[in-house]
Amino acid sequence: MKAIIFLIILSMNIFSQQQPPKTVEYVDINKYLGLWYEIAKIPNRFQSQCVKGTTAKYSMKENGEIEVINSCIEEDGSTDRTEGVARIVDKKSNAKLEVSFFSILGWRPIWGDYWIIGLDTNYQWAIVGNPSRKYGWILSRSPKLEKETMDKIFTILKEQGYNPKDFELSKH
Repeated sequence: MKAIIFLIILSMNIFSQQQPPKTVEYVDINKYLGLWYEIAKIPNRFQSQCVKGTTAKYSMKENGEIEVINSCIEEDGSTDRTEGVARIVDKKSNAKLEVSFFSILGWRPIWGDYWIIGLDTNYQWAIVGNPSRKYGWILSRSPKLEKETMDKIFTILKEQGYNPKDFELSKH
């Protein structure tokens, strides 16, 4: 009897685990490249020094990798700038990427998931997440989004299993 109860509890835990977020069907990488402003994020340790003006700039490298330059303004007014690379993992959709900001003599042992889970048809805003939902960003081509657009983005976040209240608005 105990074995049956254990199996029932185990199967309930397995089935109750949330599926990873669903990426958008297709991303035109050339349209995605360029400058993006961070509108909101789930707070994380690697951006804790940023107090305002956070941006991400993506450009294509000759080898097919994407150059990533993240920058923000720190408390003392100085600019923090981090360079990294992104690579496309799912070449059918271009919506699953990995990013790395750590290199040892050109070798990149650490990569993080960068999944595009929401995208404006005109590439004016994007929602980036990862399978665990531990990280998330709302990006825009301009430093501010209208309330109606934010409402739409929060609806997508809820549908994707995120809690919009976990997102902290960014200052510009």
